[in-house]
Amino acid sequence: MTEHSSAASAASAASGVRLDVVRVFCGPDGRHGNALGVVRDGSAVPGEAARQRLAGELGYSETVFVDDDERGVIDIYTPSVRLPFAGHPCVGSAWLLDLPELITPAGVVSARQDGEFTWITARAEWAPGRTLRRFASVAEVDALEVPPPGEWIYAWAWEDEAAGRVRARAFPGRGDGIDEDEATGAAALCLTASLGRALNITQGAGSQILTAPGPSGVVEVGGRVALLSA
Repeated sequence: MTEHSSAASAASAASGVRLDVVRVFCGPDGRHGNALGVVRDGSAVPGEAARQRLAGELGYSETVFVDDDERGVIDIYTPSVRLPFAGHPCVGSAWLLDLPELITPAGVVSARQDGEFTWITARAEWAPGRTLRRFASVAEVDALEVPPPGEWIYAWAWEDEAAGRVRARAFPGRGDGIDEDEATGAAALCLTASLGRALNITQGAGSQILTAPGPSGVVEVGGRVALLSA
């Protein structure tokens, strides 16, 4: 167990909540992916202040509170802010709860399972504030250092433009301990909407995100999910 996992376990135990942890957007080898904390019984942590405090103590890039596990009503927090929508929490929650849709403050997110991949459908305007910054080569993206806080940057370069393969890294810039996000569905959604084409994105240390633009401005985002702990 990592130091972060130990701290998260202690935080969830102290709060008396059941916490499931999944890895979202795992690579083809089953490794990597972005850890997501899911509080199955959201009523155990009532109120935005208490949820924000627990999300900060857990320290995952996002933590989900499930307010209705039959209808799929979820509430999403980073360590420092509440989000109306986020990609990897929706993909992870759809897989964990096995639901055809989720209800977020931004809107209804449809979900489906396709073999080893879990897909969600959402809109790019639900994820504002991402700066998409293109670089000339994969090597430039790999060499980037974490920028100072202040701007949410999605750095990317074509690995194979004809095949739609992208290399990306994400820097939330919030100054809340998440200096780099291993895998970010919302930013991938925004990039897909901007380019208007399906993408196969390798992000972070080796996570994989698949995307496909759909009709009327919607985008599908998909990836593998694995249970880390329950």
